[in-house]
Amino acid sequence: MREALAEWRPVVDRELERLIPREMTAEYLEDFFGSPTYAYDVAAVNRAFTDPIRDLLDRGGKRWRAVLFCVFVEAFGEDPDEYLPYACVPEILHNGTIVVDDVEDDASLRRGEPALHLKYGTDVALNAGNAMYFLALHIVTRNPADLDAETRLAAYETLLTELNRTHVGQGTDIQWHNEREIGVTEAQYLEMCACKTGCLGRIVARLAAIVTDQPTAVERAVAEYAERMSIAFQIADDVLDAESAIAENGAFGKAIGNDVREGKKTLMVIHAAEHAPAADVARLEELLWAEDNTPEEITEALSILQATGSIEYARERALDLASEARERLADLDLESEPASELADFTRFVVARDV
Repeated sequence: MREALAEWRPVVDRELERLIPREMTAEYLEDFFGSPTYAYDVAAVNRAFTDPIRDLLDRGGKRWRAVLFCVFVEAFGEDPDEYLPYACVPEILHNGTIVVDDVEDDASLRRGEPALHLKYGTDVALNAGNAMYFLALHIVTRNPADLDAETRLAAYETLLTELNRTHVGQGTDIQWHNEREIGVTEAQYLEMCACKTGCLGRIVARLAAIVTDQPTAVERAVAEYAERMSIAFQIADDVLDAESAIAENGAFGKAIGNDVREGKKTLMVIHAAEHAPAADVARLEELLWAEDNTPEEITEALSILQATGSIEYARERALDLASEARERLADLDLESEPASELADFTRFVVARDV
């Protein structure tokens, strides 16, 4: 899958720059957003709209959602070049959610640089993040690949359904963050991930199936693949954060022990709360609830997760979900090479070390 990422990421970056250029002109604004009633302030739009969006996009990211879309299209026997604007839809949506997440979490860094709300102000950041949702929807409005009306409607309905579920997941996660006690079950956690993280993955798979006119059963199967793979990705991401903190190397471009500092109710935390002695659970809740943590306190929290085998449990759960994802592809008539890449991707998301 690393080869697919290396092949398609530059292509996706070029398409993103075509769709959202570094500087919007009056002609671009009129073409993309419609004729002004009076006059656009082009300079203001670029400072408060284009600049923060391009800033975040230029910071990198693996673009795996857009690349996965391209691999799906290849697996369906079609040419991804014809559908590149649609590949950018989940990537733009993902980056929009990042901006809003960072405001909600009061995050200080994003991809090694100050979060957008710290660099540009919360008002500018929130407007840019929310705008990215609508920019993605507008791509469908412009009808790349000349889809028929029924197909376009299916794409719209898919995006709206999955985006609504994304916010259900985010709201659930926020509520847990605002509760001191660890009262979440594993099933509830997995459902939160299925919404918050899984729905963006489902958008990738469903959109690829819809625009290439795949049968409903195929769309359902690839959506289930993407959902389980995305949950595995989230769990593996949390495990990586914990392991990076234990190794004290700050890998992954995140602050050491970031999940402990944020008080996240990860699968590891939920598992530990179910298996640790009551005194350790109370102490873990205290550490996660604290306004800030010292390095020693982060080490203490991680030691509780280690003592209950919760880190290893989460890693194994991610591997199980990745395996379930691969099973969803087993009976589909997909092109051989991209099908292998889709299978490899489920291994990549749980085995990566960055």
